[in-house]
Amino acid sequence: MDAPKLTTSLELVRWIGWAQRRAGEDWIRARELSHEQAFVLGYLVRNPGAIQRDIAQVSRTTPASVSSLVQGLERSGLVERRTEPGNERSKRVYATPAGAELIAGFDTAMAAADETILAPLDEAERATLHALLTKITAELPQPTRS
Repeated sequence: MDAPKLTTSLELVRWIGWAQRRAGEDWIRARELSHEQAFVLGYLVRNPGAIQRDIAQVSRTTPASVSSLVQGLERSGLVERRTEPGNERSKRVYATPAGAELIAGFDTAMAAADETILAPLDEAERATLHALLTKITAELPQPTRS
């Protein structure tokens, strides 16, 4: 099947985004994780001891969904919940060493995917592309996770 005929700059930008997302999904799938599981593990590596409500907020999902997700990760030995001394009702969630190891390397894999995507450009072209995209995004609202 022939590649689609992309005629606008933003269609081309979306295609680049698709290629980057696909690389991330392939990396995650190779570790037999869902996108949501990988996101939560990555978040917990960067924010050890998070509470489930914080995970729900940052992942834009419900506390019930996070509870189910964390239970599954816990059964797999990838996260653990711990109570805080003196506050037995509040449980903090931590990635286990196995969970942290499983998700390690994602940033490196994505940097390699970016390099593959940008491979056809020389350094001057990359600088020009970066400058143009910076100019466009400077006028857009900042993305948020909430």
